[in-house]
Amino acid sequence: MILIADGGSTKTDWRLIKEGREYKQVQTSGFNPYLVGSDNIEEILWKELQPYIDNEGVTEVHYYGTGCSTPVKNAIVESALEKIFTNAKINISHDLFAASRALCGDEEGIAAILGTGSNSCYYDGKSITENIFSLGYFFGDEGSGAYLGKKLLSAYLHKELPADLEEKLKVEYPKSLESILDAVYTKPAPSRFLASFSKFINENREHPFIYALLSDAFRTFYKYQVCCYSKYREVPVHFVGSVAYHYQDILTRIGSEFGIKTGKFIQAPIDGLVEYHLQNK
Repeated sequence: MILIADGGSTKTDWRLIKEGREYKQVQTSGFNPYLVGSDNIEEILWKELQPYIDNEGVTEVHYYGTGCSTPVKNAIVESALEKIFTNAKINISHDLFAASRALCGDEEGIAAILGTGSNSCYYDGKSITENIFSLGYFFGDEGSGAYLGKKLLSAYLHKELPADLEEKLKVEYPKSLESILDAVYTKPAPSRFLASFSKFINENREHPFIYALLSDAFRTFYKYQVCCYSKYREVPVHFVGSVAYHYQDILTRIGSEFGIKTGKFIQAPIDGLVEYHLQNK
C-alpha cells in the first residue's frame, strides 16, 4: 500500500493507494516543521491518521509538505512518520513539487502556492530549476492567508479600518489587543491564527478597503514571487491553494498589470499527485 500526503500548515490531505487504485481518503491537522517539532507531528498522526490507516501494511509514504525545504526540516517530519509507518520507505518532498506536478504536468510553467503561506517556483516540465526561498509569515508569504490576516489586523490595531468594517470585526472576532499579540508572538501556529481571518476578508471582499487590501497584497506577491523568474511573461503562472482559488479573478486582473498570463487555479494538488504516483509506481 502507498500513502500520499499533501501537507499544509492548516490541514493535510492523505490518500491511500491499494491494488492500483485510490482506496481511502483522510484529512488531518496540518503541520510545518519550522513551527512544530517531531513529537507534535507524531501526536497528530497517532490521533488523527493511524486509527483510519493500516499503518503496518503501508510500504511507501510520499509526503509533500509545507516547510520541507531543507534536510534538517525534512528530518523532523521523517522522524515522526518512521515511528508510525515502521515498514515503509519514507519520501519527503517540498510542497512545490506537489504543486508543480499537479499544475504543470510535463509542461514548463511557474507554479505558485497561495494558501496559509505562499511560495513559487519555475518548473521545466520535469524538475524545479528555479525557486525563491520562502521567508515565512514574518518576512514573506506575500499574498497568503497569513499575510492577508496580518494586513487586516495591522489596519485594525492602527485604527485604520473604516468604521463599518471595524464594528463587524469586533462582533465576529471579539479579541482583545493582548489576546491578539499573545496569539501571534507566544502561542503555537501563529500563521494559522492570522490566516483564520481569511473568512472575514472573503465575506467582505467587495468592500473598497478590503478589495484594495487584496489587490495590494497580490501585487506584492507578483513582485517578489513571480517577477523574479526570467520567463515570467513567457510561460503561464498556475496556482494552487484556497486563497488563489477564491481570488482567481483578482489575481488574473492584477497579473495582467504585470504582463502575466495566469493558467490553472486549483484548491489542492492531491488528486494530481494520486494520478502521478499511479502512473509512476
